Amino acid sequence: MKEEMNQDTMDLSSYSIRTDLAREAHAMALENRPNQSNIPGVHIKEWEEDGILTSWIEVEDSNAAKELGKLPGRYLTLEIPALRSLDSNLEKRVSQHFAEQFSQFLEEVGIGSNDKALLVGLGNWDVTPDAIGPEVIKHTMVTRHLFELAPDHVQDGYRSVSAISPGVLGITGIETSEIVYGVVEKSKPDFVIAFDALASRALSRVNTTIQVADIGINPGSGVGNKRKPLNKETLGIPVIAIGIPTVVEAATIAHDTIDFVLKYISREMQGIKGNPLDPHNQPSVQQLNSLDVSNETKNRMMGMVGTLEPEEKRQLIREVLMPLGQNLVVTPKEVDAFVDNIAKTIANGMNCALHEAVTMDNVASHVK
Repeated sequence: MKEEMNQDTMDLSSYSIRTDLAREAHAMALENRPNQSNIPGVHIKEWEEDGILTSWIEVEDSNAAKELGKLPGRYLTLEIPALRSLDSNLEKRVSQHFAEQFSQFLEEVGIGSNDKALLVGLGNWDVTPDAIGPEVIKHTMVTRHLFELAPDHVQDGYRSVSAISPGVLGITGIETSEIVYGVVEKSKPDFVIAFDALASRALSRVNTTIQVADIGINPGSGVGNKRKPLNKETLGIPVIAIGIPTVVEAATIAHDTIDFVLKYISREMQGIKGNPLDPHNQPSVQQLNSLDVSNETKNRMMGMVGTLEPEEKRQLIREVLMPLGQNLVVTPKEVDAFVDNIAKTIANGMNCALHEAVTMDNVASHVK
């Protein structure tokens, strides 16, 4: 480090950890407020049921957006820690819950039941962690051609839905926003839903979280490679973004590993057996957040570094790794199975939300 490491004088602001999740941005903003007081202009509602933590965050104005680091708008987040266990029954419950919450989201942003949708699967289909968008598109129910060619044969309860996976700039040589703009201009949908992979600042949220936002999206933002945005200003129609974090920075992995070790040893010292971090135990989000370690224990194990605030530790680790070129963007080894399962889970919920005639009981008969 360039200067003596002193908790009171260290300035690590330039090494802040990036996150695409509004819920994480909200938690970071609260950490920086006196007594973790509420942020004016930010409203949050959350509840947990059957292992699914649901949160709605509404950012009302530019002042709140500046403090949060997120644009004004609505953000819906589902956190399912046990999703990594690949439990088919849980995935079905998640699809059902996602369908219900997303239907409400569409109503709140003013999307009508007959409005035409264009689904856009962002990402590189040749890179598994970035293939969330194209994989979702594979399992969505498209109907626009039926409305165009045989409208009299379309039953009630369905809407016009088209879909596209435009690839990435490195494959096509064309900006994704230009491709989507051309499709919007010709096909004239009423709104766009874009799917993409995101980055998280917490290991526990990778492969376990779904975020919905009405502010649009910057393709490639998950790995710091922002392209031209897809939003209402660029396309002229509402753009809803749905993202799943599939990658995390090496600095976050190092920080969370230290944190998990401290929590594990602390529990052992208290005579508490079993590891609640194991996804097969299906821990609730509250259980994960309640695994705290006293400052005395942190100091005994790691000295001054152990007593740094979580964000300060992340920034410190990032400062150490970045000059070495070691702050890699990493994805879990199970990402292949996860991407396939979460794509089907989201697509099933999406099909139910977009088409009133489609339910979890018959969705399998509508798609491959």
